[in-house]
Amino acid sequence: QVQLVESGGGLVQAGGSLRLSCAASGSMFSRNAMAWYRQAPGKQRELVAAISSGGSTNYADSVKGRFTISRDNAKNTVYLQMNSLKPEDTAVYYCWTVVNRFYWGQGTQVTVSS
Repeated sequence: QVQLVESGGGLVQAGGSLRLSCAASGSMFSRNAMAWYRQAPGKQRELVAAISSGGSTNYADSVKGRFTISRDNAKNTVYLQMNSLKPEDTAVYYCWTVVNRFYWGQGTQVTVSS
């Protein structure tokens, strides 16, 4: 069983920054791919960024150059550093991993005001 707990969301003005954290339970964390998804009102959930167990990363085109995903295996935590935030980044952000099945966190709200 895996539990994912996100934190770090909030309200920020356009151009500002936030750092999201996702703490994961379980001793197999370092072997798991991790990702951040987001879902805006009325829209489908979409992949924002992912990081493999080896540290390879990929990003949605809409966030390339502004967001950075990273992981600290000693702390069982994955991060999403979000810079130059835009109003269209407003969404609930979810942490994700797969260990035999998909696991999701409860989500954290990010609101970017113009």
